[in-house]
Amino acid sequence: MTTYHEDGRVVLSLNNLAELYLAQGRYAEAEPLFTRSLAIFEKALGPEHPNVATSLVNLAGLHQDQGRRQDALSEVRRATGILRNRVGRAETDRSAGGVTEQRTNRNGFLLHVAVAEAVSGSAPDQRDALMAEAFEVGQLAQASDAARAMAGMTARFAATSDALGAAVRERQDALAEWQSLDRALVAAASEPAGRRDPASEAALRQLLSAADGRIADLDGRLARDFPRFAEIANPRPVALAEAAALLGPDEALLVWAVREQDTFLWAVRRDRSALYRLPVGRQRLADAVTHLRAALDPSQVAILDPADLPPFDTEAAHQLYRMIVAPAEDLLAGARRVLVVPDGPLQSLPPGVLVTAEPQLPSAGFDGYRAVPWLARRYALTVLPAVSSLKGLRTVVLAARAERPFVGIGDPVLEGEPGTARGVQPSRLFRGATVDVDEVRTLPPLPDTAGELRAEARALGAGEADLYLRERATLPQVRAAGLKDFRILSFATHGLVAGDLKGLAEPALVLTPPARSSAEDDGLLTASRIAQLQLNADWVVLSACNTAAGDGTPGAEGLSGLAKAFFYAGSRAVLVSHWPVISEAAVKLTTSAFAALGKDPSLGRAGALQQAMVAVMADKEHPYFAHPMLWAPFVVVGEGGAGR
Repeated sequence: MTTYHEDGRVVLSLNNLAELYLAQGRYAEAEPLFTRSLAIFEKALGPEHPNVATSLVNLAGLHQDQGRRQDALSEVRRATGILRNRVGRAETDRSAGGVTEQRTNRNGFLLHVAVAEAVSGSAPDQRDALMAEAFEVGQLAQASDAARAMAGMTARFAATSDALGAAVRERQDALAEWQSLDRALVAAASEPAGRRDPASEAALRQLLSAADGRIADLDGRLARDFPRFAEIANPRPVALAEAAALLGPDEALLVWAVREQDTFLWAVRRDRSALYRLPVGRQRLADAVTHLRAALDPSQVAILDPADLPPFDTEAAHQLYRMIVAPAEDLLAGARRVLVVPDGPLQSLPPGVLVTAEPQLPSAGFDGYRAVPWLARRYALTVLPAVSSLKGLRTVVLAARAERPFVGIGDPVLEGEPGTARGVQPSRLFRGATVDVDEVRTLPPLPDTAGELRAEARALGAGEADLYLRERATLPQVRAAGLKDFRILSFATHGLVAGDLKGLAEPALVLTPPARSSAEDDGLLTASRIAQLQLNADWVVLSACNTAAGDGTPGAEGLSGLAKAFFYAGSRAVLVSHWPVISEAAVKLTTSAFAALGKDPSLGRAGALQQAMVAVMADKEHPYFAHPMLWAPFVVVGEGGAGR
């Protein structure tokens, strides 16, 4: 009798040979091998097994290459159906492996998008339906940690009582603990036989079982008292018509999905939508982003004086605009606010630095940058981790119920050389430095952040008591500050990414270090500590460096670090930066944004940031502020509008 293991070896050989034939263009020889693999998996594992989906994707890819698009569409639809059902079950079963499986199957989901787009070109009567189908499937290809954290926050604020909201938060925390224990157990069980510790594994299993029991109890309560919890807490794909209905008349939504060979762009307005296949793949986008960031990220260049700022390649920024935005220009006509869901390399570049028209050669000095038609001038831009984030923010989450308007935290007590020529030495110019953890207190102080936070407080009607500066800016005092009572939180300090300090495995904000370091207080508000906070905030402003960076794990997506942590804690929007920020420019930008928001709340967070960027560019006292290194690092992530 043939066993599955024997069948598995046969299928592996069949697939390897079929892929070789496919690479050689020998389609007729590859097809029966893929077909036989599919038949073996269906018989041995059942029609809903993920290996069946993989075989269907292989066959659909072959038929797509042959031009048999209807066959390919039928096969890839079945594959997506299997995988989509598994994604839903994995969320319910709370295994972190479900997200991993979703990411592993990204290419299959994007093949579905490609086939649907190709079929729509020859079937105009099906175009709208196929575009809507591709829009949902494309979202499955973008499993985002930040989106999941935002979905949890959404569910918490959707609860009909404070007690239910507390139960949702308790489940969030229990799930995070379960997944951490699950990863630890997998790692322990994967050790070589001689290095395994049975007692430790048994303890982990006991803790995992206890966490499992807590989650089961909470699930029972939430199913009874909050029936919509499962629907809201899981970031599921949003239908195209539903996404369009969430937009205002002056808003547009741009969503990218990047493949190795090409990129798909959806452009959505309230009354019309379009899908574009862009002939630019992952590597070309990565090269373009790397090239642009080389003149934007001060950690990559030596700067001793503003005159040393590297010239920014406005022509390359225009070419990237032409590749990834210009195809949708007609659909964007009349929009003032644009919400973007970036993907792949595009997550590492603030969209405002793209250039919308052929730029003129810069004039002497920095004046030429003021005349550049930046995308940031044309639109108020908001970044979303996923389309599902838009649905949660606009159908479930209301404006913060917190009573107090503003709290500011910054100007920590640090003992480094302050210097007087701000804008001369990089270590004085930028927030964030590469130092050992024992050298935290030797970071340069940031006295200008006190004035920055006071100006923000005045703009929003807050007082000195709402500022945690100097000796008050400690981890214990910040934790005890009742942050859930504030609608806007602003941190103005050094930001660190994983690896900046010896032993620092996650991003952090620098506070006033204690006299003696301990496990509870080392002067760092890390992402894991942020996640333990309980907020009810409209906006968290991180006037620090690199706060849009990932969590430090290999291959981590953008926004999975500090931004994710603040969404998890309970903020509807976060202002983050893509590179180390120049302190003096950051002061001008954040205070201008809060002043604009204080005068006209209807601007929303993205509109206020747009006005502030224009003000920074136009600063005649500091001509070099016109360089995008100084005004462009910040982006609003989450709800960029005025809130409700």
